[in-house]
Amino acid sequence: MEPQTPPTLSHLNSHGEAQMVDVSTKATTRRQAIARGQVRMSASTFAAIEAGNAPKGDVLGTAKLAGIMAAKQTANLIPLCHPLPLSQVQVQVMPDPTLPGYQIQAEVITKAETGVEMEALTAVSIAALTLYDMAKALEKSIQIESIRLLSKTGGKSGDYQADP
Repeated sequence: MEPQTPPTLSHLNSHGEAQMVDVSTKATTRRQAIARGQVRMSASTFAAIEAGNAPKGDVLGTAKLAGIMAAKQTANLIPLCHPLPLSQVQVQVMPDPTLPGYQIQAEVITKAETGVEMEALTAVSIAALTLYDMAKALEKSIQIESIRLLSKTGGKSGDYQADP
């Protein structure tokens, strides 16, 4: 078996220093990414949120709004991300009594030279953290789990679909 050549790391220059990737020669195309994560909690905390009885108010609406806002701020949060003109950001916070807790899913769309995977992942992460913040008075042991990219379309590297 022949040894494999390690991949070129696009975020490092020839001196091994971090750099922002030059995307100026890439085509502007439609890009979409979907990410998901979950927030697990006790049944009593889940019931209180579902009943609208959280001390800080609208837990789910605030988490959703925070996720949308976070996607728009990704380049300010992650050092080497490009600022992108986002065409659409959708964040869903869906009850999952089997956890008990919530599934959080974000879908981000743009027309740009680079993808929106980080924006979708950031949206899910911040929505989950906001849900924790809004409910921590009820329970400190809430767990944020399994944040991952589900799919992405567009770009030179092609489409990606996570295993179910």
